[in-house]
Amino acid sequence: MYCIIVQTRLKPGTRERFLAAMLPNAEASVRDEPGCHAFDVIEDRDTPDLFHLYEIYTDQQALAAHKATPHYAACRAVVNELIAEQQVIRADVLATSLGVRPGA
Repeated sequence: MYCIIVQTRLKPGTRERFLAAMLPNAEASVRDEPGCHAFDVIEDRDTPDLFHLYEIYTDQQALAAHKATPHYAACRAVVNELIAEQQVIRADVLATSLGVRPGA
């Protein structure tokens, strides 16, 4: 399985708009995309305006399919202007407690 961890630092004062767009995107991704196994939105406790997205997909093609969905497009249309800085870690999942077995 394929994982991305997206670290997003927001522009100050944009938290509520970010969450109003990102949370429905995360929910729809897991609910509507068979290739999306996890989409967690994590807010850093110690650093204001810092969020992490933890996403697990069947493979890179499932991530590409995610980026072609209407909920992804709607979310990006809002959040792009709210982002001060963003970094992405791309990784392979070796084990998960989500009940999904890598390679299965």
